[in-house]
Amino acid sequence: MGQDDPSKCTSAKLVRFNLAKPIRSRRLIPRRAILLNPSSNLVLTPSDKENVDDGGVVAVDCSWKRIGETFNRRFPGLNRRLPSLLAANPVSYAKIGVLSSAEALAASLIITSYNQEGERILKIYKWGQTFLTLNMEPLKEYSRAKSLEDVLKVEEAYFGSTNIKETS
Repeated sequence: MGQDDPSKCTSAKLVRFNLAKPIRSRRLIPRRAILLNPSSNLVLTPSDKENVDDGGVVAVDCSWKRIGETFNRRFPGLNRRLPSLLAANPVSYAKIGVLSSAEALAASLIITSYNQEGERILKIYKWGQTFLTLNMEPLKEYSRAKSLEDVLKVEEAYFGSTNIKETS
């Protein structure tokens, strides 16, 4: 969406390394894709793996400063927020949930049992291993969760209250 400093844009680097494809129009987002939306009331769980298999994962590249206006518009796909994790990128280091697009994509892949693909994304960043180290235990537990309730229990255990209005 061109809202951030291009030199710090993790999405652009993923595209350069052939680890992601740019989608220039919302209409091109597959209906069965998981769309990472930090404003969604629905949380990503391991059971979303089937949707990742069918449609992939989409991260909207936008500034956290403009997140409200960006997600005010409806995006196709299955909107999910990630369970809480700590950022490792230099702009938002150690902030809960303020992940870069690369961190969000990697986390979503790891939670849905695509560990190697998630780790491959993180390897191209100096701070990628730090993200895995900071979030090793919650990521393991999220990926082993058998239900949404399990994911929310893990999230609360590591990060406190989730403030989710609806979880179905």
